[in-house]
Amino acid sequence: MYAAALSASLDLGTPGPGVLPRGPSRDSLWSSSFARSRTVPAAFGTVAGRSSLGRAVPRRISALGAVGQDGYALKEELDDSPVSVELEPIGSESQFDRVVAEAQQLEESVIVVWMASWCRKCIYLKPKLEKLAADYYPRLRFYCVDVNKVPHKLVARAGVTKMPTIQQLWKDSKKQAEVIGGHKAYLVVNEVREMIENECSTA
Repeated sequence: MYAAALSASLDLGTPGPGVLPRGPSRDSLWSSSFARSRTVPAAFGTVAGRSSLGRAVPRRISALGAVGQDGYALKEELDDSPVSVELEPIGSESQFDRVVAEAQQLEESVIVVWMASWCRKCIYLKPKLEKLAADYYPRLRFYCVDVNKVPHKLVARAGVTKMPTIQQLWKDSKKQAEVIGGHKAYLVVNEVREMIENECSTA
């Protein structure tokens, strides 16, 4: 008698009190719960990329999951455009000359951001300029120069006399325009964007 009672309690085919019977309603509840708790595999989490124009920070992938009777289906929507592009550092006068010369050969412009490690405004502004660089990636290259790590001759040649950050647009091996970043970051970014758009419209 005890064995019969134990067997009845372990019978998974017979739902007990408060247990939904196997069927569409139970399956749908299980499916919705599974869909909410399912995590997207790491392979679908980011799109990585590196270019000679600077390191691109990837956008995330938006993924939609659906669970049915036949298992788990993953639908992915890729967006491989970066949200920011790291400013590529220039560490010598010869490298600067090479960057400018290559841009001239390709009939392109480059943005050169002059900054210093001790300049708080420069440090604050840099990630915002990297987001701006993503808007023009890869057709416009953005570089940065730490004025304390290059010869003063190069700094003087570019006409940089003070901090905070100075953004310059170079084309045909010449400085065409510049923006001095002494005011609010969003205003500086807007002025740099305007400088770029003006150059593009006259090119």
